[in-house]
Amino acid sequence: MTQAFFNEMFQRSEMHAAGLPAAAFSGAGDPRTHYREFFTWMCGQSVQQITNKRAEAELNFRRVGITFAVYGAKDETGVGTERTIPFDVIPRIFPAAEWGALERGLRQRVNALNRFIHDIYHEQNIIRAGVIPAAQITGNTQYRPEMRGVNVTRDIYAHIAGIDIVRAGEGEFYVLEDNLRVPSGVSYMLENRKMMMRLFPDLFSRNRVAPVAHYPDMLLDTLRAAAPEGADNPTIVVLTPGMYNSAYFEHAFLAQQMGIELVEGQDLFVENDYLYMRTTQGPQRVDVIYRRVDDDFLDPSVFRSDSTLGVAGLIGAYRAGNVTLCNAVGTGVADDKSIYPYVPDMVRFYLGEEPILNNVPTWMCRKPDDLKYVLDHLPELVVKETHGAGGYGMLVGPASTHAEIEAFRAALLAQPDKYIAQPTLSLSTCPTYVESGIAPRHIDLRPFVLSGHEVRMVPGGLTRVALREGSLVVNSSQGGGTKDTWVLER
Repeated sequence: MTQAFFNEMFQRSEMHAAGLPAAAFSGAGDPRTHYREFFTWMCGQSVQQITNKRAEAELNFRRVGITFAVYGAKDETGVGTERTIPFDVIPRIFPAAEWGALERGLRQRVNALNRFIHDIYHEQNIIRAGVIPAAQITGNTQYRPEMRGVNVTRDIYAHIAGIDIVRAGEGEFYVLEDNLRVPSGVSYMLENRKMMMRLFPDLFSRNRVAPVAHYPDMLLDTLRAAAPEGADNPTIVVLTPGMYNSAYFEHAFLAQQMGIELVEGQDLFVENDYLYMRTTQGPQRVDVIYRRVDDDFLDPSVFRSDSTLGVAGLIGAYRAGNVTLCNAVGTGVADDKSIYPYVPDMVRFYLGEEPILNNVPTWMCRKPDDLKYVLDHLPELVVKETHGAGGYGMLVGPASTHAEIEAFRAALLAQPDKYIAQPTLSLSTCPTYVESGIAPRHIDLRPFVLSGHEVRMVPGGLTRVALREGSLVVNSSQGGGTKDTWVLER
């Protein structure tokens, strides 16, 4: 693969010609400094070599069972389908200084979010100060009155946070979403790195790439730090909805990597406000649950009575301080898209600092003036459901048909409080190996931030890529793929 071929494959893209920001190349089409070593290596590979490596990655991911269940997708027999998430062999690369600035912003944001969640379930100072209207919080479907006055270990609610980051220009990072309920995807970050090291070991001898393999150890330390007082050697479990959940591979993977039990609700029971796990040697007390089950299904005696995924009495044990749930019940109110516009105000209110990371400008459709603007500019905007996730329930105006836009217009007029809108950002692109060759595709990044004794993260995260040309939707459930994320050490 000659340098001329590589240049031609990248630069002939209309998106690049349009001047959209690129992660790997300058506006003049030259590789950025931190990509030069990779670029030189890539020019020495043949198209057939890369094609063979892509096929090898696909085969290995399937053999290991790294698949993703797409809700609603069925085969010809009516059975739900699973597939591997497409993996791209061209990494997304950060220089150390750029990552350092991003990390500082992530620490700041997660600190503020944890203080906010504690506040709204205790003193509610941010409401009293008039920063956020009370109805925006207490009227939110993710607000859990059952958590009022409940004290949690170290006042930490979001022990694991997945913060979605996009870049819209040179050094301009924006937070797209805060994922605090049951953030997923970290197993793909880890497996992508293992795959790249297996396929291209010579690349890692030529580049000083910061490691990410210690994430499970950091996660286990975070969970231990969350144990109730007096639990010196805590028993920790991963609670999964079961094998039919789309992220079940990740649940099993993380439990195995941390050396702890993977359990379902039927494996647990509560007695005298203590939680126990059924084992072949009798009941064993459980101190910490890393839960991958939504609030509504955790305890049928408190939330959904028809839930078979949770444990009756769990919330009573939780309120008594005898078990810790990571993440805490009620964290969802802080990652709701109707609360997202207030996060910069949270940083100022709780920390007395200016936000390092910016939000994407957001119109809240519950406000009459904002709604009018959105209705007048629907073809230009991205409209999202405030409780939506996975790329569902959203409109990307520039990529939508007239009929789709008008359908969203009707939905907005009927229930404006259910939606927010944002401008269509010129998201950065990264060279991606697609069927037609190498072309830029839009990307985002989900770093995973852990809050225990301190706020920590591994250098990198899950880079998601929109594989369809021109698409801005990177979610795996919508056909997106993933890349390895490199942070170059100094």
